[in-house]
Amino acid sequence: MQSVIPARSKLPDVGTTIFTTIGQLSAEHHAVNLAAGSPSFDCDPQLVDYTAEAMRAGHNQYSAMTGLPALREALAEKVARLYGGHYDPAREVTIIASASQGLYSAISALVHPGDEVIYFEPAFDSYAPITRLQGAVPVPVKISLDDLRIDWDAVSAAVTSRTRMIIVNSPHNPTGMAFSEEDIRRLTALTENTDILILSDEVYEHMVFDGQPHRSMAAYPALAARSVVVSSFGKTYGVTGWRVGYCLAPAELMWEIRKVHQFMVFAADTPMQYAFATALENPDSYLRLPAFYQHKRDLLTQALASSPFHVMPSAGSFFLLARFRHFSSLSDNDMAVGLIRDAKVSSIPLSAFYSDGTETGMIRLSFAKDDETLLEGARRLCAWGTV
Repeated sequence: MQSVIPARSKLPDVGTTIFTTIGQLSAEHHAVNLAAGSPSFDCDPQLVDYTAEAMRAGHNQYSAMTGLPALREALAEKVARLYGGHYDPAREVTIIASASQGLYSAISALVHPGDEVIYFEPAFDSYAPITRLQGAVPVPVKISLDDLRIDWDAVSAAVTSRTRMIIVNSPHNPTGMAFSEEDIRRLTALTENTDILILSDEVYEHMVFDGQPHRSMAAYPALAARSVVVSSFGKTYGVTGWRVGYCLAPAELMWEIRKVHQFMVFAADTPMQYAFATALENPDSYLRLPAFYQHKRDLLTQALASSPFHVMPSAGSFFLLARFRHFSSLSDNDMAVGLIRDAKVSSIPLSAFYSDGTETGMIRLSFAKDDETLLEGARRLCAWGTV
């Protein structure tokens, strides 16, 4: 149907995401999918049972707008136990319909037209568009791809009188970088005695490797007092299609976020909230994840050793980067498309994570896959490299 009224797009330069494009191409070529940021293996069947039990018990109507009280209380206890952060479950914890919705609600509630929002590129692709939809200005600062570290002097130089928010993401999608204590120290010093808010995307909080802790904003009082923390049950429990997450913030900030949240979704899925409240009674359900995903990281890294790619170390998340510039001058996108066509393996071009399409000579691979898929994907990439 042809519209009789122009749409007057607010995001005229935004089209179909690279994830959709690569996903469709991967399916057409029957490629091993190392592109998708979702597991290829199923979740714990107990979680499905918990959800079904909640449905059969009649928990099928709206929950409280702020989320199921039992789940908010369980989260407050978990955050206190893991990070030492203390949040009032009644006023400072909100259950959200996905981390993406939480990010949108936080930016929409707290960022105003003309404000500037600093974030780090390469970046998850929603930060800049959400910022622009508020009439605000996204300000990207590039992470060094040589050592996967943040240049805090560059961040300091990007701060102006209009800086309202800094978005941080650790562990980081797509690079696998994770915050160090030095990063925390520099962020604390940078924001001290300012009105700058921090939006901390911590959806990979339980995927930090090599014995390192997850450095949550909730663990540092000076940062927690100015931070909105967003995380995801979907990522933690391997159910990305369920679209449930949570948000932590000081009461004054949460009050504003909830105003937006209630008019976006009102409440998250009720039976699933009951399921996650039950699942949280077993801490092993998330404490086992660092070792689980580190095994998969190591498996894929070792299996790619005889490929032409140079694998960058991943400190967290379920992604790693693979360099190819030393053997090919192809663009990131052409390499990713060529691998789907010729090697029958899908990946994401790293250039897709930059607002200006910066060419990097890298692709992103996901190791949130069963071991057989990882080994087959690596086998195909190694075989392709010998052609």
